[in-house]
Amino acid sequence: MIKAAGVDEVTDETFADAVRGSALPVLVEFTADWCGPCRQLAPVLSAMAAEEADRLKIVQLDVDRNPATTAQYGVLSMPTLMVFVDGEPVKSMVGARPKRRLQQELADVIR
Repeated sequence: MIKAAGVDEVTDETFADAVRGSALPVLVEFTADWCGPCRQLAPVLSAMAAEEADRLKIVQLDVDRNPATTAQYGVLSMPTLMVFVDGEPVKSMVGARPKRRLQQELADVIR
């Protein structure tokens, strides 16, 4: 998995507590070691994790090591970015994107 600095990793075992139990909205990146666009997205997620820490939690889940959660949410392409609010998925985006575009897409979630 391409680890983004400042972004926690979640697993099948820790997903419920880390994501569903969060008081903040959570952006989950479903990622994999072999995913080129995931490498492009890592610095974007690192920057956003630092800048939005009080309004948004960002985590990564390796799809190859965590098939149960990946299947549960029907993730087929990487990177998939899924936003959870109050433990429920409210938005899903596929593919890498620049920071400004991601911020715009998340504007209705992080206030």
